[in-house]
Amino acid sequence: MKIAKEGGAEIDEEIAELERELEAHPIKISWHSPIIKFKDPRHFTWLLVGFASMGGLLSGIDQSLISGANLYMPASLHLDTSQVSLVASGVPLGAIGGALLLGPTNEYFGRRMAIIISLVLYTVGAALEAGAINFGMMVAGRVILGLGVGLEGGTVPVYVAESVARKYRGNLVSLYQFNIALGEVFGYVVAAIFVNVKSGGWRYMLGSSLVFSTIMLVGMVFMPESPRYLMHKGNTLESLEVWKRIRGLALPENRKEFFVMKHAVEEEHLSTVSRKKYVWLDFFTVPRARRSIVYANTMVFLGQFTGINAIMYYMATLMNQVGFDAKQSVFMSLVGGGALLLGTIPAIFYMERFGRRFWACAMLPGFFIGLLIIGCSYTANPNNFSTAAGVYITGLIVYEGFFGSYACLTWVLPAEVYPTYLRSYGMESSDVTLFFCSWLVTYFFSDMQRAMSRIGLTLGFYGGIAVVGWIYQLLFMPETKNKTLEEIDIIFNQPTSELVRQNLASVKETTRDLFALRWGRVFRPSPESKLPEGEQERRLDPLAGTAGEGEKARE
Repeated sequence: MKIAKEGGAEIDEEIAELERELEAHPIKISWHSPIIKFKDPRHFTWLLVGFASMGGLLSGIDQSLISGANLYMPASLHLDTSQVSLVASGVPLGAIGGALLLGPTNEYFGRRMAIIISLVLYTVGAALEAGAINFGMMVAGRVILGLGVGLEGGTVPVYVAESVARKYRGNLVSLYQFNIALGEVFGYVVAAIFVNVKSGGWRYMLGSSLVFSTIMLVGMVFMPESPRYLMHKGNTLESLEVWKRIRGLALPENRKEFFVMKHAVEEEHLSTVSRKKYVWLDFFTVPRARRSIVYANTMVFLGQFTGINAIMYYMATLMNQVGFDAKQSVFMSLVGGGALLLGTIPAIFYMERFGRRFWACAMLPGFFIGLLIIGCSYTANPNNFSTAAGVYITGLIVYEGFFGSYACLTWVLPAEVYPTYLRSYGMESSDVTLFFCSWLVTYFFSDMQRAMSRIGLTLGFYGGIAVVGWIYQLLFMPETKNKTLEEIDIIFNQPTSELVRQNLASVKETTRDLFALRWGRVFRPSPESKLPEGEQERRLDPLAGTAGEGEKARE
């Protein structure tokens, strides 16, 4: 195989040939070409990540603003309990539709244009919300807003993951979750600002997101298309032009990654040319693709069915149940949103250092403990408000803090585990799973709380899923730290039984270290592998000179 046998000289030669061709036929500025240029490509990368990640800010704002608006908007529009539930769940319901648009929109228009379309939906939805005069108009605004959330939510992580260097990918994709949390805090701040506006304060709350959607829309006009998408569509020279702008070719690792990307995409095209129309069927027939879709969607399910969006959407209502009045509930919601925001910061700085697997297995028990404390607060004497409120707030801070770090994984992992030719469809499935699960836990929250009781829902349902999910992660979660997207292909080509065997060995070793009080070995940065030095690189390097594990996996 050519991709398994080429070396550094061949890489330089092929890229030099492409550069000569690009110089002879310069790319004209088009709707997916970069309009601006920096001397240092890193500056363009940071700008790209900054504007794209603003999508998380919009998503967080629009999902948290309803918490404060729900205290006043139902009376203003004369809504009953069922209508309030539908309004609250309108965004995740619409996001399911937006997620269903993700695959074809990303495939035919590209990542960048999909984000721009989502921003138009954000703007229309927020305007309808702010101007709603009845239940139908409010639901329509929420659903249209949800379409934007669903389309943007699955596109931004892929756009960033396909554009940035592997050693920063986890950190930079995690910025999306940080911006979601920051947006939720902004939403609570906006709600607090307008809570004392006597006439239509909730309209100002819901309409405030128009400011952010306008800024992001202007910024995205100047951003380029993802180089991997351009390569996937056969636009090799345009892909090289974008790559030079956002990554550069000065470093050998950047030249090598571009070379591997080019040949990996060419191999994918050759292997799928006979079934191009129904290529998504590979999720059922190709083991590597099947493993990725099961793994990614299980991680998404765990992130949603431990109750995060139900708690975020009904934050002010839950505060009110503990004993805070309406205005206090809006202000106290900042505590939960702030904890979620602070929780994302360690993930941004340390996830890439310690590894995805360590991070997931360490964070999930943490927010289970938070759920346990919240459950205990419900057993406190209702006449002793200070005790019940103190225990509840403590549990909420622990839960939101640990979940903030864990939630970064629900964007990082789906964005990196799918093969390039299936990434649009794979992210569509993960996006649908995320928002369908979010809609379920949000829409049925009040009914589930009545049926199970507050402590039964918190501990029995959300907590129980957290425990089962932790066991799943210990057994089935691979490590994708510091791997290119093409190297991750090889990880998912290995049989599931082999992955479980490796994970069980790791769990046994970690357990022995814990009982022997060898904390330094447990809580240390993740090594690349337990394989002998050089062996891991040989197995995962598509350019290895011998037909080792990497070549066998690709074949």
